[in-house]
This record gives sequence, structure tokens and C-alpha cells, in this order.
Amino acid sequence: MGKWIVASAWPYINTVPHLGTLVQTLSADVFARFKRKQGEDVVMVSGSDEHGTPIEVEAIKRGVKPRELTDKMHAYVSDLFKRFGLSYDNYTRTESETHVKFVQDFYMKVYENGHVYESEVEQLYCPKDQMFLPDRFVVGTCPYCGYERAYGDQCERCGRLLNPTDLINPRCAICGSTPVLKRTKHWFFDLPKFQRELEEYINGNENLPENARNMSLSMIREGLKPRSLTRDNKWGIPAPFPGAEGKTIYVWMEAVLGYVSAVKEYFESIVGRPEGFEEFWKDPETKSIYFIGKDNIPFHTIIFPALLMASGEGYVLPYNVSSTEFLMYEGDKFSKSRRWGIWLDEALELLPPDYWRFYMIYIRPETKDANFTWQDFEAKVNNELNDILGNLVHRVLSFIKSRYSGELPKAELDEESAKMIEEAKSIARRIEEDMESFRFRDALKKLLDMARLGNRFFNEREPWVDVKENPERAASTIVASFILIKALAVYMEVFMPFSAQELWKMMGLPGSPGKFKEAFSLPESVKLEEVKPLFRKVKAEELIQRLKEIRESGKLLSMRG
Repeated sequence: MGKWIVASAWPYINTVPHLGTLVQTLSADVFARFKRKQGEDVVMVSGSDEHGTPIEVEAIKRGVKPRELTDKMHAYVSDLFKRFGLSYDNYTRTESETHVKFVQDFYMKVYENGHVYESEVEQLYCPKDQMFLPDRFVVGTCPYCGYERAYGDQCERCGRLLNPTDLINPRCAICGSTPVLKRTKHWFFDLPKFQRELEEYINGNENLPENARNMSLSMIREGLKPRSLTRDNKWGIPAPFPGAEGKTIYVWMEAVLGYVSAVKEYFESIVGRPEGFEEFWKDPETKSIYFIGKDNIPFHTIIFPALLMASGEGYVLPYNVSSTEFLMYEGDKFSKSRRWGIWLDEALELLPPDYWRFYMIYIRPETKDANFTWQDFEAKVNNELNDILGNLVHRVLSFIKSRYSGELPKAELDEESAKMIEEAKSIARRIEEDMESFRFRDALKKLLDMARLGNRFFNEREPWVDVKENPERAASTIVASFILIKALAVYMEVFMPFSAQELWKMMGLPGSPGKFKEAFSLPESVKLEEVKPLFRKVKAEELIQRLKEIRESGKLLSMRG
């Protein structure tokens, strides 16, 4: 049995996450569920990223202390993720005691290993706001691609890592004024020391996708630069280095360590088996997978592996970094200020979670940007989810309920029925192959193909005719169809766990959908419970109107500041 650490990027909780965030967290959940169903040993982790200046600014705006804001937001976001069925073993936070202590101990090891140095630097300072400007609070023109809204740590267009002083025409992201250079002391991680080891790691890791490999190797060949570890802001983890009083660890440099601390916290505080932490993080056979947006690639393929190397602790390096492109909303970027997009709490007010889980995987931006449109959402839910998958389930189970009093008839599979099941098993194998290759969209579409196969078989066999004229053939059709639906429930649970569980209960089966190896087995006896439609059709116009009403009511505004 293999060991897997499955992680999604930690959402920054200065506001409620939107559907773009769900793409990453849902991707991690789908993969973790897939691996568990294969019988693998999985620990799935993430948490709320709650430090740094944006939180401070948001707290000032709301008239509360940063911790008060993040306590409220962490509880709210954690609940949203549970309601979406995200199966984290530990969804934690960067304010957790375990994380704070781990980060400080970790960086002291890196410091003692000679990979941290202090230096006086000139840093951008906003005279108007009277504060040093952290990377994300400086915007300007990228020196590489000319993008005019690049941040001081990274350009979102070309993905290059930057320092604030690299920007052309920098300005304060808070007030828009031109900052000045002012001297201050900071501590730096000597990233260039690991240039050769990183190049060997990236070249030697065949699991990394091409976009991550190419971007990382390009940055290495240009020459890596030291990365600042500390900031002058107050809200964060106090820097542990001698003489660094009053400094905090830069939020990006501590949040990536959350992948490690969250597993540590899981084994120490949740399951009470502290030795499990090293069994996972220090076993060379453990595979760690990270589901992120493409703008986060360098932090996961360069900075995070380099930090793990620098610790000297023998932590496993990333096995794969599965990055998605951007999700657009009706042709434009999600925008908090313009209320352009759909936020997770709004989505759950409109429809149950599995409708969103289905569509987000169906359009997952795996190789290019994807565009959410209400019309396409309506079409996919109605024509695929409801008319193909939901329709098959309802037809077969209603037939068993009405013609066999809800009990599965006893029957041997005839040649046609056995052939259909073998074809379904072939589709199931291809679903697993797609999942292994992180082609979740293709895997979901093959699940629908399995349902199409069932509909076609049911139509061609006409059990409503056979039930009177050839009862043995009718029974064979129904048993084969039931086996197929049971398999659908098992594979469906990866993508739509609530609907899969509901289907399982309707079928009168105990517990919950099991492992893949049990998917096509036939229970000894079956007594159906109440049969009802698994899904319903939606109308885009009605959903848009309902969203407008939710926003006008102000029902959810208290969480947005």
C-alpha cells in the first residue's frame, strides 16, 4: 500500500473564496478520494493562510484585530469546505500552535545549516501610509513582459518571481502613491546555493508536468536570487533568528511549510500517532502531490523543494505539482471589487454541492483557461448529469420498485448482459488511467460514458416487454443494470460524494460506496428504499435571478467586510 500526501494551495482568507479557488481544493479532494478507493494510504491537508499585510489592512478596514478577523474567516471557510464535501484529513490554519512552532524550528535549522544570512537592504516605503511595503503591496510594470499590474513578488502574466525593486514605475497598492527607498535589515534564504540540486531534481522528476518543468528550468538557467525571509509587518510568525526582534516570517515563505506542519499536526493532535509524521514525510517512497494555480508554480517547484533540502531533515521532495490554468467567469476574471463571479457561500445557496463539483471538474482548466458561463452550466447539468446519469438510475430503480416490489430478482447474466458488464469494466479501467494522469475532465466524461452504455443497454433489451414474455431475460437485464449502477455509485463518489451516497442508500446497500475492486460485485440480496430523482434540471435565468436576490438581500455580506 502506497503512502500519499495530497495537498491543495492554502486559500488566503481575507475574503470568502470563489469558484476559482474551488477548482484547486476540489482537484485535491477528487484525487485523494480516488487514491483511497484504490486502497492507498492518503493524508489530505491544507489550511487557511491568514498572515501578512492584506489581512492587517482588511482588519483595519473592519475595525477589528487581525486574529479576530481570521478566527471568524477560518471558521466560515472551514465550514464551506465541509459543505462542499472536501475530505481533508486536516484543514488547519497558519495560526495553529503546531504550524507556528514548526516554522520557527524549521527556519532555525536552515539558519544553523548556514543557508540564511542577514543584510541591510533598501526597501520600498510608502511615506503616505508610513509603512514598508510587502511584495504584494507594490504594483508596477514587469521588467520581463511589460505587464502593468505585476506584483512585487511575482508577475501574474508571465509567472516570473520578482523583487519589489525590480518593478518599473512601482506604486503603493494601498494608496497609489510612489514609494521611496529606505534602508532596513532583513534575513535572506540563500536560494542560489541550491541551483544545481534543483536543476537535477526537476530534470530527474518525470512526473512534473511540462508547464511546471519548463517554467522552473527557465528560471534556474537565468540564475536564482536570494529570497527575503522576513518582513517588517507585525501580523505573522515572529522570526526566530538572533537579532530579528520585531520581524515576522514572510507569509509566502511560511505558508508552503504548512504542507509539512499540517501532516505533523494530523498525526500528533488528531490521530494521536506522532510517529506517523516521519513515516510519511521522511519515507522516500511517499508521494506528495500539490494542486495549485499556474501562478504558484515557482513556489512549489523551486522555493519549497529548496527549503526542504536546506533543512537537512530528509523530507521527500514534491512528486508532482498539478497546476491548473485560470477559471474565468462569463469571459472575464473573477473580481471581488466588481462582484464579478460566484463565491462559494453563494453557490451553496443556489444549488447542492454536487452540481458545482460536477461542473467544476467538467470544465477544469487543465491545459488552458476555462470559462464558466450560466448557459453552459445549464446545458451540462441538464443534458449530461440529469438526462444521462440521473435518467439511468431512475429508470432502472423505478423498474425494480414497480415490477419486482423493490427486490433484485435472482438471475444469471446472459451473454449480452455479461458483455455489457465487461465493456463497463473497460471504461472503469480507463477512468482510473485518466485519474492517474490527472486528466480529471476525461475521467468524469468516461463516467458519463458508462451511464450512456447503461441507457443504451436498457433501451435495446426492453425489459418492460420481456418481464411478461421472457422473464428470465428481463431479470438478467435488471441484474446487469443494477451491477452497472452500483459501479457508477462507486466511481461517482470520487466526483459527487453526496449523490453517490444518496444513490447507495436508495439501492438499499449498507454503509457507503466501497473500493474500486468491489465496484462490480453483486450483493446477495437487495431491498430498495424510496426511489426518487437523483438530480433535477436547472434554468440559468432562474439561477441568475436568485443570485441577484441573494446579493440585494445582503444576507452574505457580513463575511465580505
